[in-house]
Amino acid sequence: MASQEESVREFVAVTDVDEERARFFLESAGWNLQLALASFFEDGADDDIVTLPQPEIGSSVSRSAGPSAQPRVTSFRDLMNEAEDESDEEEGQRFFAGGSERSGQQIVGPPKKKSSNEVVEDLFKGAREHGAVPLDRPGRGPGESSKAKAFIGGGYRLGAAPEEESAYVAGERHGSKSQQDVHVVLKLWKTGFSLDNGELRNYSDPGNSNFLEAIRRGEIPLELRQRSRGGQVNLDMEDHRDEDFSKPRMAFKAFGGEGQKLGSATPDLVAAPANAQQDQVTNEAQASASLNLDSSQPVTNIQIRLADGGRLVQRFNYTHRVSDVRQFLVGARPAMAAREFVLMTTFPNKELSDESQTLEQANLLNAVIVQRLN
Repeated sequence: MASQEESVREFVAVTDVDEERARFFLESAGWNLQLALASFFEDGADDDIVTLPQPEIGSSVSRSAGPSAQPRVTSFRDLMNEAEDESDEEEGQRFFAGGSERSGQQIVGPPKKKSSNEVVEDLFKGAREHGAVPLDRPGRGPGESSKAKAFIGGGYRLGAAPEEESAYVAGERHGSKSQQDVHVVLKLWKTGFSLDNGELRNYSDPGNSNFLEAIRRGEIPLELRQRSRGGQVNLDMEDHRDEDFSKPRMAFKAFGGEGQKLGSATPDLVAAPANAQQDQVTNEAQASASLNLDSSQPVTNIQIRLADGGRLVQRFNYTHRVSDVRQFLVGARPAMAAREFVLMTTFPNKELSDESQTLEQANLLNAVIVQRLN
């Protein structure tokens, strides 16, 4: 007891506190004067003392002054321990290093990571606290955009009376390209978020922390403000926290640009000039007159398919020869005189090599002859 009283006097002399406060720090430090002084100057100088009521047992109360006895006074710091324990899960796990059973250093670990469900809940909570209004829009499927496009074209205003004419009303013009209103749908999925129909962005990605923090504070993120270029930003938030990310299928959009038209498989027919057609008719008439057709003799019609796609139909006598057909063709198409060609039959294809035969001998009555260039 003498040594304890001496420790109390030394503690009071150094710290200039009353004996009750000195006894409190000494009892907390196991009557180790150096530890008690260190505890006082470290964090106990400004704490108030609260005396806890002691339970009454019979008519007397006994108090032990040994190291294992429970202290009868405590500080507000000790009373706050229970409240601090409740927030341990948010602050992280606590560790104690060094010291004795009555002293030591407390080390607080890193905060525990929030689950994706807690992240989404915090975002919606922050949005509601800053004036966001929930919208109930039934009939939309999961991931379907709530963006609606208003009609911006022109139209006709009908007359109020039968004699009044309809008037054309132009649609509203957009503002300048430097300033435009933007409508964005923020979809919060199980593992991340997406904007409109964009790709998934993970909650834990450090690059997305500023975006999510702005939403939590009820602000429009910087990247959306830059997209609007000074215009108004309308942000909708959709809750898909229980769903895995699924990118919606892109709607079919027909090509609306310009291009070059490729050449067709069949060449275009180019009409001959009027003077060329007149010359062609003249040539065919002269070639027909040169045959000396005898109308008193049997007559047959021969169709000649030219190599250039044209056709000639001429009347011949049975006694005309294959060579006469060649001469008629060259006379009707003078340009063919400089070309080498053969005459052939169709079905079966057979070359008329003996041009001295008559049409009757060559079995060409009412036949079709084809010209083939060599």
